[in-house]
Amino acid sequence: MDSFAGRKNIIRFLIILVGLIYIVRLFILQVVDSSYKLTASNNVLRYETQYPARGLIYDRNGNLIVYNEATYDIMVNPLQLAPFDTSEFCSILEITKEYIDETIKLARAYSLYKPSIFLKQVSSLAYAQLQEVMFKFPGFFVQPRTLRKYTYQNASHVIGYVGEVNDKIIENNSYYIQGDYIGVSGLEQSYEEFLRGKKGVNIYMVDVHNRIKGSFNSGKFDVRAEVGSNIISTIDINLQKYGEKLMQNKIGSIVAIEPSTGEILALVSSPGYNPELLVGRSRADNYYKLNVDSLKPLFNRATMAQYPPGSTFKIINALIGQKEGVTSQYTTYGCQGGYYAGNFRLGCHIHNSPLNLSQSIQISCNTYYCNVFRNILDNRNYPSVRMAYDSWRNHVMSFGFGQPLNSDITSELKGLIPTKEYYDKIYRTENWRSLNIISLAIGQGELGTTPLQMANMTATVANRGFYYIPHIVKEIEGNNKLDQKFYKKNYTTIDSVYFGPVIHGMELAVNGEPGSGSTARTAQIQNIIVCGKTGTAQNPHGEDHSIFIAFAPKENPQIAISVYIENGGFGGTWAAPLAKLMIEKYLNDSISQPYWEEYILNCDLINKNAKKSQHLE
Repeated sequence: MDSFAGRKNIIRFLIILVGLIYIVRLFILQVVDSSYKLTASNNVLRYETQYPARGLIYDRNGNLIVYNEATYDIMVNPLQLAPFDTSEFCSILEITKEYIDETIKLARAYSLYKPSIFLKQVSSLAYAQLQEVMFKFPGFFVQPRTLRKYTYQNASHVIGYVGEVNDKIIENNSYYIQGDYIGVSGLEQSYEEFLRGKKGVNIYMVDVHNRIKGSFNSGKFDVRAEVGSNIISTIDINLQKYGEKLMQNKIGSIVAIEPSTGEILALVSSPGYNPELLVGRSRADNYYKLNVDSLKPLFNRATMAQYPPGSTFKIINALIGQKEGVTSQYTTYGCQGGYYAGNFRLGCHIHNSPLNLSQSIQISCNTYYCNVFRNILDNRNYPSVRMAYDSWRNHVMSFGFGQPLNSDITSELKGLIPTKEYYDKIYRTENWRSLNIISLAIGQGELGTTPLQMANMTATVANRGFYYIPHIVKEIEGNNKLDQKFYKKNYTTIDSVYFGPVIHGMELAVNGEPGSGSTARTAQIQNIIVCGKTGTAQNPHGEDHSIFIAFAPKENPQIAISVYIENGGFGGTWAAPLAKLMIEKYLNDSISQPYWEEYILNCDLINKNAKKSQHLE
């Protein structure tokens, strides 16, 4: 009897144990482990990301520059795949069987449950053909997207381009997933968060043939996409087009700024490229071709090229000399074809002598600025040349040199204004002299400045001592203000009273009488007072670079400009007349002397210098 009772208890225990196992297992399946629920849901539900259209981009006058065009991505959900007619599928999409096999393999490796991109950017025609027979291809569905389109084939470095996110971006920003697109350069990158909008999602119920049967729960859990904000840029697209036209067959850049706001009117880097090349399925191939091009069209020379400023830098030394009390508008120096100090000689062209400060800018006398620069560094108010140099460097830095301007333009380089420690290492002593670095007097030596910095310096002179950070966006739809830094005046260390003689010299450089030695008479415009300064940057690799900076009109300036033409020689030969055309085009919307336009357009410095280089070899 006891034995029977024992067996009975064992059977009862086993029954209870099995029951508990089932209960625990059901609890895990239904509450803890959601994988089966997910599998079931994925068999009947489709989650389609709704990508918003990126914001449109306009120029300062309301001209549409960038808009969107519909395109379609073919998505694949590996869990829903079933045998299908690959021949018909390949014919519609113009792909191979090998592409299908390889892409599906990658999709399965990524996730069995989550859809991934099978084929990007399918045309509207292919989409229409596929949509009619979509039921034949279970596991595939179409996701609408947009591609950037361009009204003009210009301003590629300003606008930038859009590309697919990589693993690093996905890891650092939870907003993006595989297959998303992001601004890669230019305005598209700087204002990505405004332009991209906000993604949404639609949840659909599908049948066994992967056909949509309706919204899940009447769309209760759908999230609507929010379209990106439109942006009004500061660019004058007609001026930009004109600048790119003038720079054809030349290497260099043009940067034009409105001094009273810091708004960039034109930013030309030449050679450039058609922005359409970096859109669509051929983007990768086109990018490779542009990247290996020896002329480097992807390189933004306006913000990344670093050149010696040449004689345009004499303006800075004239201002610092006055501020430091070692020169004035009445100070004169004679010039006998160069600056002499013992056995040292720095040459200068033959001109009238002696000259005062304004005349020294008009005629661009090297000797004058060697004297000014040495007086700045040998100033007895400082205990050493090193300390005087530190003060000089701080003055220069206050104009925005030697540091990023902190604009909204991507890939902006800072240039180089050497520290005193830099020269300590060069000369292996702290007792170097002003004569050791005399080349800085005329904008040569170790100085490196970008065209953007030079245009900003010109705007600073036009404003008589302050600048607004240069920027390329004027207004963002739905936002009353840009970053506050763009509305702040950045003052230099130079008092406004010292700018008058310098500006007068710049006026004389352009508008001086014939035979007066003015270096920039090629920049004259009838009825507009242009104030400018030529420069020639020494180039150890070939012919010197042609430089010109200017602003106009003299009173209430509306445009400040810097022009760099690599291997162009003297500043007055190519850069000055090109700047003249840009200024007149902006202020008058016409050209009064079309022969200057023809002169610039017919200039092919790329092939000219290439032939010269081959001849020398």
